[in-house]
Amino acid sequence: MEIILWIGFYFLTFYAFLPALVSRIFGFRVFMKGQSKSEVSLTFDDGPDPVYTPKLLDLLKRHGAKGTFFVVGENAERNPELIARIHEEGHILGIHNYVHHTNWLMRPRTVKRQIHRTSDVIKRITGSRPMYYRPPWGIVNVFDYANLGYLQIVLWTSLFGDWRKKVGADKLYKRMKQKLRPGEVFLLHDCGITFGADRDAPANTLSALERILDDGRELGYRFVGIDEMITITERAKKKGKPIERTATRRSSMSNDEQAGDNAHKVGPLKKLVVSLWMLYEKGFHIAFRLRPIGEGHFFNYRIRRYSGPPLDLQGDQTLRSGDRIMEIHFENQMLFDLGMNSKSTLQIGIRIIREMQNALPDMARELAKAPHGDEVKALYGVSMIHRGADSLGYETFELPRGLFSWMTNIYLRILIRVIHPAGNQRVRDKGDSMNPRMLIMTREMLLSWADESSPRKRRPVRSAKANAGKQQAENAAETAADFEETTIGELV
Repeated sequence: MEIILWIGFYFLTFYAFLPALVSRIFGFRVFMKGQSKSEVSLTFDDGPDPVYTPKLLDLLKRHGAKGTFFVVGENAERNPELIARIHEEGHILGIHNYVHHTNWLMRPRTVKRQIHRTSDVIKRITGSRPMYYRPPWGIVNVFDYANLGYLQIVLWTSLFGDWRKKVGADKLYKRMKQKLRPGEVFLLHDCGITFGADRDAPANTLSALERILDDGRELGYRFVGIDEMITITERAKKKGKPIERTATRRSSMSNDEQAGDNAHKVGPLKKLVVSLWMLYEKGFHIAFRLRPIGEGHFFNYRIRRYSGPPLDLQGDQTLRSGDRIMEIHFENQMLFDLGMNSKSTLQIGIRIIREMQNALPDMARELAKAPHGDEVKALYGVSMIHRGADSLGYETFELPRGLFSWMTNIYLRILIRVIHPAGNQRVRDKGDSMNPRMLIMTREMLLSWADESSPRKRRPVRSAKANAGKQQAENAAETAADFEETTIGELV
C-alpha cells in the first residue's frame, strides 16, 4: 500500500505540482511579466458575460485601451456576439478551457480536447484561432508544456481578489494602484459565475478599473494587449537593457545584502507559491503519516524500511535494504519563516545547526514510543549536504543515481529558491555543486543524545575520524566563512 501511495504522490508532484511551481518561480515556458517603459497589460478571465463584458468593452473604448480576454469556451459559445465584438474592437482573445476546471484534475487528452474545442468556437466566430492560453487558476500540468507548444501560456504579475464582491471597489482600486507600473500584467475578471466567484463582483472591477485607466493616462502609460507586451519585451531582451528601475541599485549589492533587503518582503506571487507548497506538504504528511518530534516546530518523522544499497556505518555496522530507519523531514513552514526573518545565510546556517542539535535528544527519546522504534537501525535524512553534519554524529553518503535522486535534486533546488532569502542566487552560483546526500546516524549514536543530564550540550561519542574534525566543525557553527561555503542543508 505504501508503494502505491509513493507512486501516487510522486505522480501528482511531477504531473501537476512541480510544473506549476516551476512555471511560477522560473517563468518556464510561460509569459508573466513584461519589460517596458510605459505599457501595462490588462487581462480578463472567465467571460464573456452578457451583463458585464459589454460594459467593460465600453469602458476600454472610451479610454482607448486594449485588453486580453481569456474566455471560457462554453461562455463564448453562448455569447458569440460578444466574442465577435471583442475581436472587432482590436482586443486579444485567448483560451481559458472550455469549462472552468483545473488541469490538475484532467488527463492530458482531456485538457487538449478542452483547448481545441474552445479554439474551434473562436475560429467559427472570428475566422482566426487564438494564440494565447491561460489555464484556470494558472495551474499547468507537465504535459501542457509538450502538448501546447503552438500556444503561448500567459500567467500574470498581479491579481487582486476581484472575484469576491466583499473586497469592494475602493479596496480593489487601492490594490491595483499600488501595482500600477510598466510591464505589469493584471489579472481581472469580467464574469462572476465560476466556482468560488460572486455573481456581481465584476461591478467592483469596472468601478476600480475606470479610476486606474484615468491614473494610467495621467502617468503616461499605455494599456496594451498581451501580444504587444510580449513583442516589446522580446525587443528589450534582445537589446540587453534592463528596464526595472531598481536594477542598478541591486546590481551593486552583495548576495547577503539582497537577502536582507528582501527578508521581510513577500509579494502576492510568492505568497501563492508558498501556500501551494505548504498545502502539498500537509498532503504529504497525511499520506505518509508523519509524526512530530518534540513540539513539532521543526522536525517530523516516520518509521519505514530502507530500500537502498548496503551502506557501511560506524562500529562495523551495515545498513541493508529492509532494515528499519527513522526518516526525518524538516517542517517547511518553520524553515520558510526562518528564511524570511534572517538577513544572511550565516544566520540561517547557525539556527539550523542549533535546531538540529536541540532536536536530537527528542529524536532519541522518540524511539522508545514510536511503532517499531525498537527495530530502527539508523536515523536517515536527505539533504543538500553542509559541512558540520559529522560534528553531530552523522555520516554522509551519495544518493544512488536514478529517478529518486533526480527528483530529489529538483525538489530541493526548488525548495531552496522558495524559502531561502537569496535562494535564486545561491542556486545560480552553486548549482553545479549542490547535490542531495543521505545523512545517516547509527542507532547507538542517536541514543547517546538521550542523556537527560545535559540534553542540549553534550556531544555523542565520535569515531576517530569525527574527532579529528571536531574543532573544525565547531568553528563552522560560529564563523561566517565556514557557513558561507556551506549549503544550507535542509532535511526534507
